[in-house]
Amino acid sequence: VQLQASGGGLVQSGGSLMLSCAASGPMSGNYAMAWFRQAPGKEREFVAAIRRSGHTYYGATVKGRFTISRDNAKKTVDLQMNSLTADDTAVYYCAADSRIILSSISQADQYDYWGQGTEVTVSS
Repeated sequence: VQLQASGGGLVQSGGSLMLSCAASGPMSGNYAMAWFRQAPGKEREFVAAIRRSGHTYYGATVKGRFTISRDNAKKTVDLQMNSLTADDTAVYYCAADSRIILSSISQADQYDYWGQGTEVTVSS
């Protein structure tokens, strides 16, 4: 499975941005897809995840502002980001795995497949 993230860029504080991630290769099974982010000097942080069923999960810092969605037929996952602040500045990575259990869905080391990252910069 290969993941290609896109959509990053520069946005003003309070603005919105949508990230997209396209998967290629065989994805049979119950793949969870997720977004993580990593700011300079910080650890990778869970942003959001979505199961094949459509159930969604969010990190505390983005809940209510970000929305994750997926299209199983197209093998894509999107992240709509609203009310952005400077704290949202980071490189955003999409990830996928077929063996994620609910208790591990926010743990980066549980995902086998990663995209290359797309940079989001929010100017204050």
